[in-house]
Amino acid sequence: MSDTLTLDVIGRRVEVNGEHATVRFAGVVPPVAGPWLGVEWDNPERGKHDGSHEGTVYFNCRHPTGGSFIRPKKVNFGTDFLTAVKNRYVLEDELEEDGKEQIVTIGNKPVETIGFDSIMKQQSQLSKLQEVSLRNCAVSCAGEKGGVAEACPNIRNVDLSKNLLSSWDEVIHIADQLRHLEVLNLSENKLKFPSGSAPLTGTFSALKVLVLNRTGITWAEAHVRCGSRRHSLDMQKDASTFVDLCMLQKCPTSNCVISGKDHASTWMNVAKVLRCAAGCPGLEELYLESNEIFISERPTDVLQTIKLLDLSSNQLIDENQLFLIAHLPRLEQLILSDIGISSIHFPDAGIGCKTSMFPSLQYLVVNDNQISQWSFFNELDKLPSLRALSCLRNPLTKDDKDRQTTRQLIIARIGQLKTLNKCEILPEERWGAELDYRRAFGNEWKKAGGHQDLDKNRLSEEFLTAHPRYQFLCLKYGAPEDGELKRQPLMLKNQLLTLKIKYPHQLDQKVLEKQLPGSMTIQKVKGLLSRLLKVPVSDLLLSYESPEEPGREIKLENDLKSLQFYSVENGDCLLVRW
Repeated sequence: MSDTLTLDVIGRRVEVNGEHATVRFAGVVPPVAGPWLGVEWDNPERGKHDGSHEGTVYFNCRHPTGGSFIRPKKVNFGTDFLTAVKNRYVLEDELEEDGKEQIVTIGNKPVETIGFDSIMKQQSQLSKLQEVSLRNCAVSCAGEKGGVAEACPNIRNVDLSKNLLSSWDEVIHIADQLRHLEVLNLSENKLKFPSGSAPLTGTFSALKVLVLNRTGITWAEAHVRCGSRRHSLDMQKDASTFVDLCMLQKCPTSNCVISGKDHASTWMNVAKVLRCAAGCPGLEELYLESNEIFISERPTDVLQTIKLLDLSSNQLIDENQLFLIAHLPRLEQLILSDIGISSIHFPDAGIGCKTSMFPSLQYLVVNDNQISQWSFFNELDKLPSLRALSCLRNPLTKDDKDRQTTRQLIIARIGQLKTLNKCEILPEERWGAELDYRRAFGNEWKKAGGHQDLDKNRLSEEFLTAHPRYQFLCLKYGAPEDGELKRQPLMLKNQLLTLKIKYPHQLDQKVLEKQLPGSMTIQKVKGLLSRLLKVPVSDLLLSYESPEEPGREIKLENDLKSLQFYSVENGDCLLVRW
């Protein structure tokens, strides 16, 4: 860029030596002669100051080291969309005519090729492009009006992440020329919402997937937490007054722990999730990771087609805010990783009942949170459609030593679950987990008023709250008997199992008794038996039965799973066939 400056550069996104920043000031900085740009870096460690020089404040930064002054000629203001596409997908040299020989060098050897030019031509035909990746290509604007629509009208998938787009107006100018656009990734662009009030309907009419991770977008109105309270003012009427107060360090809410500069930045960011969604009538997937989002209102006429919503790493979201999105009719997947959630409660559903909230939710992700109580999983059993759950790296689940026990307890507490942490729950695993759970808490059940005759149960409210599925498990498998309760279930200890080994098809074979560790895999059990019986491992078929349920055989089909996985216990009988 030349050293000639205009005020319209304020707010523009720029790149300097690979680092991204936003222009906050343009002008002279005495006593040094010549024009300067004051920029606020995305990475505050890249800067030197907070926008002031020798006592004069030229611009404001969120961080005390987030600002720098830079000469304009060192700044890259980016390129237009079409130029970036051509740079990425079109060869600069003129293509040879079809059929003409060309010499290319592979290693140190020249190789003659015929028809190579036709391949290059095909790659360079922009009109055939359907997927375009322009990540980190310094795209800052749409370019000449109509140019995109004329050159590459068939694009359906665009990755514009980590570029220099500073305005939603420019995004609209690009998207308006891509009538078939279905997937749009705008992550890591610091975007200002359109200045006008014109609706977005039509621009994104075909859009199904919108990715807005780390863009600074808010939900529907500017909210910010201050101490234990939060501001919630009408943006049109109160925002400017509020920003002025915050910049003067006169926040109207007492005990405010957020700096005035942070207040101003948060309030000035008026991009709205719900307004964006209103312009995407067929939107199915929306990704909003790491935006400091506060869900401020219930979407009524928007997001009604959403099937997947990613709110990961938005630490302001709490349980009550989730209830505002609980009635999205088609929401099937909800990603809530790293939002700091520790509890959830569906007040409309009592013990053993299903909630009316999240009616279509099938897959829930709550990795990297603060879940430390079993009551969280009890509540998830109330979700009517939940079939898959991922809950890795939570205080309750990250102990490697008890990982299998934890898995069994979760399976037993959520009856409709089919997949846990991306691992399928087989019928045999659920059967074992529920039987172990029933036995593990049997003594507690008796003390709380449990009775062998279930009609005579007088269970305490405390027990029912802690174990809401226990009564159902008693109906399913029968009430635990005194003899069962004397045997500690495998989920509560890691022990050697004393097992009988029988051969149903070889009655002349002597019944063996072996001690095997519960952690031993089926593959290793087969290896042991192969050596004992002189039978190839590939010919062996294993199953087992429990003396508690004679005649019920459980197949040990997965060689990579352990005996403990199948809930094999002391006194059980391994059945070996070949």
